Amino acid sequence: MRRLELVSRDARRIALGEGPLEYVLVRRRGRRGVGLKVSAEGLTVNAPATMPLSRIEAFVRESERWITRKMREWSGRQVPNVEWKDGTPLPFMGETIVLRLAVGGRNRLELVDGELRATLRDTSPALVQRAVVGWYKRVALANLVERTLALAQVAGLAPPRVLLSSALARWGSCNARREVRLAWRLVKARPALVDYVICHELGHLRHMNHSRAFWAEVERQCPDYRELREELASTDHLYRAF
Repeated sequence: MRRLELVSRDARRIALGEGPLEYVLVRRRGRRGVGLKVSAEGLTVNAPATMPLSRIEAFVRESERWITRKMREWSGRQVPNVEWKDGTPLPFMGETIVLRLAVGGRNRLELVDGELRATLRDTSPALVQRAVVGWYKRVALANLVERTLALAQVAGLAPPRVLLSSALARWGSCNARREVRLAWRLVKARPALVDYVICHELGHLRHMNHSRAFWAEVERQCPDYRELREELASTDHLYRAF
């Protein structure tokens, strides 16, 4: 079996009928057609090195029904419903925090003694959800950037650029521009799971593939990655509720 030479591996986004979809585009020299793969990590599109992006994305759009069906199969596990009211439990860094609501002149959210205390102009569910998600994203940016830079230093890597993603099916991605994208929802998971995802993406800074050398690099950075990968795959639906 001939080995196709990897040319590039980039995180991209495409607008489909049901909304934007993030995917990874893998280009290989010697490949003849476009191939789609949906897994727990999301959509991967394999394409020839010289094929125009317009043709690749036309193929993806033509395959939208298949992609949507496969994505739903992966995300078919029951996602918890969230009631945006006082006393609602919320996941945060592997723990459960409690939402506490109050009405005030301006929006303010802070985490105190296991409670996310939200003082808002009004407590309509839509406003509460928007405010809470905004808080999660702010906290995620600070935490995930700090942790990624720390783990990169331990791994002997130059610090990458760290960006947040709103992806539901893909926890992280990395491209040749040394950009690591991490889903903000990761901040809901326990720190060991967060570290696994980060180490996975940092591994791509040395190997832009999923070769044996790549997985050896992930294991070097995160010795328990197999167990953590399985745990994340079995619990990720708990972090997609909002």
